[in-house]
Order: sequence, then C-alpha cells, then structure tokens
Amino acid sequence: MQLMKVDPRALKDNPDNTRQSKSTPQADALLLATIKAVGMIQPPVIFPEAGGNGYVIEAGHRRTRMAIAAGLEEIDVIVVEAANDNGAMRSMIENIAREPLNPVDQWRGIERLVALGWTEEAIAVALALPVRQIRKLRLLANVLPSMLDQMAKGDMPSEQQLRTIAAASNDEQKEVWKAHKPKKGDMAAWWQIANGLSKTRMYARDARFGDDLRQAYGIEWAEDLFGPADEDNRYTTNVEAFLGAQQEWMTSNLPKKGAIVEVNNWGQPDLPKKAERVYGKPGKGDCTAMYLDREGKVQSVHYRMPEVRKSAGQTGPAADGAEEASDEAAVAGKTRPDVTQKGQDMIGDFRTDALHEALAHAPIEDDMLMALLVMAFAGTNVRVDSGANDTVFGSKRFQRHVARLYSADGRLSFDMNSLRVTARSVLIDVLSCRRGISNSGVVSRIAGAAIGADGFLPNMGTEDFLLCLSRQALEAAVKEAGVQPRPRVRETRAVLVDHFAGDATFVLPAALFAPDPKDIADLLKHADSLDEENGLVEEATGDVRCDVQPDASGDAVGSVAPDLDHKDSGADAVTTTDDDASDEEEPAYGIAAE
Repeated sequence: MQLMKVDPRALKDNPDNTRQSKSTPQADALLLATIKAVGMIQPPVIFPEAGGNGYVIEAGHRRTRMAIAAGLEEIDVIVVEAANDNGAMRSMIENIAREPLNPVDQWRGIERLVALGWTEEAIAVALALPVRQIRKLRLLANVLPSMLDQMAKGDMPSEQQLRTIAAASNDEQKEVWKAHKPKKGDMAAWWQIANGLSKTRMYARDARFGDDLRQAYGIEWAEDLFGPADEDNRYTTNVEAFLGAQQEWMTSNLPKKGAIVEVNNWGQPDLPKKAERVYGKPGKGDCTAMYLDREGKVQSVHYRMPEVRKSAGQTGPAADGAEEASDEAAVAGKTRPDVTQKGQDMIGDFRTDALHEALAHAPIEDDMLMALLVMAFAGTNVRVDSGANDTVFGSKRFQRHVARLYSADGRLSFDMNSLRVTARSVLIDVLSCRRGISNSGVVSRIAGAAIGADGFLPNMGTEDFLLCLSRQALEAAVKEAGVQPRPRVRETRAVLVDHFAGDATFVLPAALFAPDPKDIADLLKHADSLDEENGLVEEATGDVRCDVQPDASGDAVGSVAPDLDHKDSGADAVTTTDDDASDEEEPAYGIAAE
C-alpha cells in the first residue's frame, strides 16, 4: 500500500464496482461543493491493471468524477495490490458498511466547526446545504442534553415534535423529561413530551394588521426554522396581543352593512337573530359578518335579514306582536318536516354551487353536453314568448358567450374546444336549483345526477344546517355516521357537528341530485300534453326569456342567442326579465378567460 498523486482522468472504472446505479444530482452537487471547498478528504483506492497498462479504481468512483468536474489536475490516491476477485468484495463492503451521521452528530460537528472559526455561511457552502438547514440543526443546542443523548441512539422525534421541544425553555424541558423519561432500552414517547411543551402559536401570515398595530400591541415575531421554506414562518406566542390587534383591524376595516360577531362552541359565527346565512353569491342587500376563527384568522360570511312585515292597519310594536302571534298559530299543531324551509333554501344553494362547479370542471362527453344544453331550456325558470311582436330581449352576458363562436365578419367559426367552453358557460347561467324564481326544477336535478355533481356537494355537517333537520332526520344521520345518539336533540346535533368537523363529511341523502321518479313522470307527462296540443315543433319561433339567480353585483344574469339582427334566421333570443343596462364586468366562472 502506498500513497501517490495521479491525474484523475487517467484512472479507469472498475467493471466489478458494486454501485452501478447513478447517484442523484443533489448528492453529486454536495460532493462537488465539498471538494471545491476543502479538497479531497479521503483518497480513492486503486490497483494496477493486469498487464501494467494503468490503474483501476477500486473505491471512490464518484470522488474521482467530481474531482474531474472540479478541475483538479492531480489527486492523492492509495495504491493496493489487485485482489483475486478484482475488488468485488471490497467494493461491496465499502458501500454497505458505512453509516450516515445522525442529526445530533451533525449538529455537534457544526458546533465544533463554529468554535474553530467557521461561519454558518461557510459551513453551508462547504456542505452544499442551505444556511437555513445549518441554523435548523443548530437549534438542537436548545434541546436538553439528556434528550440529545436519547436522540443520538437513533430515537429521533418527528420534525414537528423536535420543533416544539426546541422552542421550550430548558426548565420546561427538564420538568417534562422527568415525567416522560423512558426506561433503559425503551423508546421515548416524543408525542407526549411535545404535547407537554406545546404552546399556541399565532403566525404572521395570518395577521391582517400591519406593523403599526404590531408595535402598539407589543408583538414580537420569532422565526420557526422548522417550517416550510416557501412560507412566512414568523410566529408569536402572545395570543392575547395577536387577537387584540386582529380585532382592532376588523373594527377599522368593517365593510358597509358589516358587523363583528363572536363564534359558538363549534367555531361557527354567531349571526344576529333571525339572520339567514347566504351560502351562494351575496346580493347587494346582503350583510357581511367578520369574526376570528379558532386559529386567530379573520374570516367573513354573508347573511341577509328578513324583511319586516306588518299587519294591515297596524304599526309599531303591536303589529310586530300580532305578526309573531299569527306565525306561532300557523305552525301550532303541525309536525315538523325533516328539513325546514331554511334548510331547503340551503340545499338549493348547495346543489346550485355544486352543479355549477361540476359543469365547469367535471368530465362531460360532447353528446351529453349538447343534450344538457338543450334540456336546460326546459327548466321552469325559462319561458318562451310567442314571437308575434317585434320585441327583442338582449343580455350582454350571453352576447359575450356566443362571441366566442363568431368570426370578425359575423359568421360562425369555432372549434370543438370553444364550443365546449361556451356550452358550459351557458349551462352555468341557466341551470339552477335555488328556491324561488331562478329554480330550473327537475331538469337541474337530472343534469346534476348525469354529470356527477353529487361529488361537488359541500360538507353539510355544520351547526347551521343541522339546525334545519328534525329529530327523525338527525337520528338517521347519527345512525349513518355510526355515532351514539344522545337523549336530547341539541346534544345529538353537537355530537354530529364534532364528528364531521374532521375528515368525515355529511351529505343529507335528500340533498342528492337524483330526482324523484314521480317528478320525472310529471315532466314527461307535461311534455306529452304539450305535444298533443300543439304538435311537435321542429324549430323554435319565439324569444326565450330566462330568469336566473342574481350574481354578486345584484344584477340578474340572463342570455341572448346569436344573430339578433336576422329575424328570419330562426334563432331564439334569450334574455332576463330585468333590463340589463350595466357594462360592469361580471365575475368569471373559472371556465375560460373571456
């Protein structure tokens, strides 16, 4: 065995090298950086080639390659005698018997380098690691020495647990470690240790307030070096100050028709009495409630207050009292339905939002898409005028939809992709399950079932919706969820809310899109009766009017068919019942940029 210097380019690879798989680019970059920073630490091992034509690498193929990549003219090598098996066994041992440093030893090595004058930046360059990683390892200096000894045995906590432990004081760690120290040879219960040291954190990324309020409330940010590198990981454990600053920000930025509300035991906003929460798009007359959730984040919901109704000929408190008395008398003696009227309204909103989401994103075959588009105009929120007059109804929204299908000279010119996007846009504007004038009726239920809109329905296991269910419906939900019912309806509802607050979801079976066969039969029967009265009409001759749900701006959304200037073309015009004179941009549906 002898030490000598050679040109790394003159060395030959060993065909019997055990490691044949390519190393990762990250590992090669790390080795190259260390060679450039501190040189070749461990010389490769070589042996003379049979016939004396050069040298073959026995151990250190990657080191040799990276030395060439680093531009080294010569490297130190150890020359040994050639083995009978061409070094195959020694190559196997050299690659298997090694053991990487555990995080504790890495930290101790870094601390030693710092003591010798190395900076964190220089260590990061030499090891090809981010400075953040070096600082993260140095956080182990905050861990109790007896805990470090346990970790050095290979019993490491998770990163989240280690983050919690390192953030605690030395005295706190001593107290918790004394209570949960494992017996000799056992593993530590790191989750219990972390739970005993955990503190509530409020993150800067969730703060709405600025630096002025931060200083006013004395909030100091600490850096969570264990958090994801692409997020703002600053936090504070001064929860009271954080919530106070958030509260003041809400007070200063409360919108018109807005209110700050508290949350109930399930973390839901406690809206004003008789307020109805808006689960779809809010209208102009709707109010906004702002509140702080359990994580300290500012959240907002929309709600609307019922219109005040007064008895004829009465005003003031007497009229209000008479109204309440008449309402109570109207419901006296009646059996409560499984779902209240408010619950039905919420189901309509849920279905419509899910239907529109499915129309925008679910896979739909072209023949099904065209069939749905035709069927949409059979909805109960669509009516056909006779065409006996010259009145033409128009809507900017549908004009923008069909504009995708026209060339500059007014001719139809489109590809299938443009047609699909336009068809989806029209379906979203027309089909609706919302209760009231905008309800498309059973056709919207058929459409939703056809395209799998059930999969887009939200979790209905919330306090607001479960309040709309009867005892019988709640008991059925409890049975379906496999939860033990409680003697009182309120307690049963609370159990369901807690159960569905996690990963589990609840969708009321009656809220699914599949319609009642009787409703389908009535629809077909009605269509047959119209055919018998008027005959089968191959082409529409009248204008189509569509009453749909108002959008976020409060304007009605309607549609107009193309080629309005050519009355002989047979095209049907589609519009809303309200005049739409606004030129404001309407909200996009996430289908395609217009």
